Amino acid sequence: MCVGNLLYEYAVIRFVPRIEREEFINVGLLMMCKRMKWIRAQLHVPENKMAVFVSEITPENLHNQLEQFRCITNGDCKAGPIATLSVEERFRWLSAVRSSCVQTSRPHPGLTDDLDMTFDRLFSELVM
Repeated sequence: MCVGNLLYEYAVIRFVPRIEREEFINVGLLMMCKRMKWIRAQLHVPENKMAVFVSEITPENLHNQLEQFRCITNGDCKAGPIATLSVEERFRWLSAVRSSCVQTSRPHPGLTDDLDMTFDRLFSELVM
């Protein structure tokens, strides 16, 4: 039984209010399919959840950082040279381990026949 023929990778985008506490809120999803040269990110900041955590990061600061994340994903040249890299290089750069208030989970692989449907399902399950 063939589950799907498109290999994809995804990572959950997280807001980490205080790095030293290692607590986080899922605020988006990043997904990439190298074969199709396809990449997509979608963001959702639950400000009611942000208010529960003590953080120096304001919702406005977070929105600005996530906008840069979105611009790089979309290959928007206003985001700088990283946005001009190939789909898989942008995915690797965005999902690299970092110590900042916007992080991602480790990338996870999967197989699908419909990238957009899979993305929507994962976003609903992991972020919303």
